[in-house]
Amino acid sequence: MAAEVWHLKEPEKLPPVLSPGEVKRVMTMATSLRTRAMLTLAYGCGLRASEVVRLRAGDIDSEQKIIRIVQSKGRKDRHVMLPAEVLKLLRQWWKARPTAYDAGVAPEQRWLFSGRSKHRPLTTRQFGRLFKEAAKVAGLRKTLSLHALRHSFATHLLERRTDIRLIQVLLGHVKLETTARYARVATGMIAKIKSPLEGPSAPRRKRARRDAEEPLPPAP
Repeated sequence: MAAEVWHLKEPEKLPPVLSPGEVKRVMTMATSLRTRAMLTLAYGCGLRASEVVRLRAGDIDSEQKIIRIVQSKGRKDRHVMLPAEVLKLLRQWWKARPTAYDAGVAPEQRWLFSGRSKHRPLTTRQFGRLFKEAAKVAGLRKTLSLHALRHSFATHLLERRTDIRLIQVLLGHVKLETTARYARVATGMIAKIKSPLEGPSAPRRKRARRDAEEPLPPAP
């Protein structure tokens, strides 16, 4: 019995992925500049919720157009791209963000998205609620979590023929197999595959042998 239980496999489920149109609707329906900036970071850079809320001002490198992710999952640092749209939103938010807890904190160490407690960032639970509110207003009836934006980021890059090894680096995956699972939900790529039904409806007729077509010579 123990041997049989040991070899039981857990069912593998495909990660939920939004279409580009659905992502755009969620961004548009964000209730505030802060929410829009955070959601755009999560999708546009493929960040985890914990990575978004723990961003500090010094992690944004506008000169090199990169974002430094510090000590994320597996206690590893990595870099991701900084799209122009994300940088624009972050600059707008930086001017509008509350500064009540900035006193005594070096500018580069200040949280981009401060929480309700002093010197603490917004929690991932609060961020998740903001996403669900935007998704509801956008009319999405799927059961989704905030992590769906990260799944969508990877899948849409794969559909654009981005090298899967680059996607692996951006996501911070240790194993390529973890990234490769997005090929199973890349609906854009799957939809372009031609079915055998789209080929010739009837098989080719074999060409008759030449010696069978020519008449036999008359008997002597």
